[in-house]
Amino acid sequence: MIIGGGPGGYVAAIRAAQLGKKVTLVERDKLGGVCLNVGCIPSKALIAAAHRFEETKKLDQLGIAAQDVRVDFGKVQTWKQSVVDKLTGGVAGLLKANKVEVLKGEALFANDREVRVINGYEANRYRFNQCIIATGSRPVELKELPFGGRVISSTEALAMPEIPERLAVIGGGYIGIELGTVFAKFGTRVTVLEGTESILPTFEKEAIRLVERRLKKNNVTIVTSAFARGVEETADGVVVTASVKGEERRYEADYVLVTVGRRPNTEELGLDLAGVRTDDRGLIQVDKQGRTSVGHIFAIGDAAPGPALAHKAFYEGKVAAEAAAGESTEVDYKVIPAVVFSDPEIAVVGWSETEAKEKGFDVAVGRFPFAANGRALSLTDAEGFVKLVADKSSGELLGVQIVGPEASDLIAEAALAIEMGATLEDVALTIHAHPTLGEVMMEAAEVGLGRPVHIAPR
Repeated sequence: MIIGGGPGGYVAAIRAAQLGKKVTLVERDKLGGVCLNVGCIPSKALIAAAHRFEETKKLDQLGIAAQDVRVDFGKVQTWKQSVVDKLTGGVAGLLKANKVEVLKGEALFANDREVRVINGYEANRYRFNQCIIATGSRPVELKELPFGGRVISSTEALAMPEIPERLAVIGGGYIGIELGTVFAKFGTRVTVLEGTESILPTFEKEAIRLVERRLKKNNVTIVTSAFARGVEETADGVVVTASVKGEERRYEADYVLVTVGRRPNTEELGLDLAGVRTDDRGLIQVDKQGRTSVGHIFAIGDAAPGPALAHKAFYEGKVAAEAAAGESTEVDYKVIPAVVFSDPEIAVVGWSETEAKEKGFDVAVGRFPFAANGRALSLTDAEGFVKLVADKSSGELLGVQIVGPEASDLIAEAALAIEMGATLEDVALTIHAHPTLGEVMMEAAEVGLGRPVHIAPR
């Protein structure tokens, strides 16, 4: 039994079926979960559309005259939904091809061997040998700004029928910055209110500075050390009251987008009836196989501790399914990449320079700018850098930070290098195709070794 058909759940179902299990998957809403329907995929589709629109403003410098370029946001939304529908249809097809039975409804544990599946007025009870909980998460709601009306979560923001003139974003984490960037590029006046001293507070300052600079070019106002205290609806919008460094301020907007984190969907599963333990945040406690306090029940993805990332759920789903099938397997989180589809993109994997030093390493750092890369210049997108952090004595890579064009794709090479124990020398001696953005990894490794070729030595 798999509860939840999101990234972790459907992958776990397919892997369990491959291993000979008879698999039933329960999903209360749509296959693909939050990520596919109202998260990762639709947000990246809108980001791509916003980037394309912005690029039309740069065409003059390429000798291309583009006049009267307008946005039909209704058509943008239709296209976005077509991408989502194609992928959700693909998930359904994969489950069918692997002979996974899919049930529509809400799953509730009756005990540690049975669940009730409720769909409207119909309720049926199912008995299982093993169960994998993959129920995902939902946006955190602030008591001061409850969802409803013009106070919206990322779900409603992704489905807006028109581009708002003014948008207040509460929370400067990756979701707030990504969606704020989308609407800013489409012409919305965006104000970001962040409670800490910086947006994207988990990333290094040299990366954040580039994102802040680009946001300001798009007329985004960033207010830090700001805590929302309340909201008042007006005839044509809302007014948000916030405490900014002890001073009360008011911000007018058409909508307020609240993006202050996510909460696991675990409280209505009847976990106590199954004997499954959670922590004070509602996260299900698991071991390295995803096994809960009840040995034949597993939990993965956002329902379990760790970063709320779809690719983490994919990975954990495979491990839990293999463990349920009796295989010798466990998670190995040597590195989990993290990406922000901001402008420019940020992608990191492993330890930052600060983290490596805090762990006692004497580090070697190789940093190479996209401004010295031919491919980046030809794409008119040469802002940013690749930074490699390595153990100075052995040269082994400890972490990589990329800020710039296609960082989300480039980070895969860095993740593989760290997983395989590669050194700066290994990366520097790997022939990279020219002219490509990927060359910047090789160039950064050469800087780390003290023998830069395409920038002057310090």
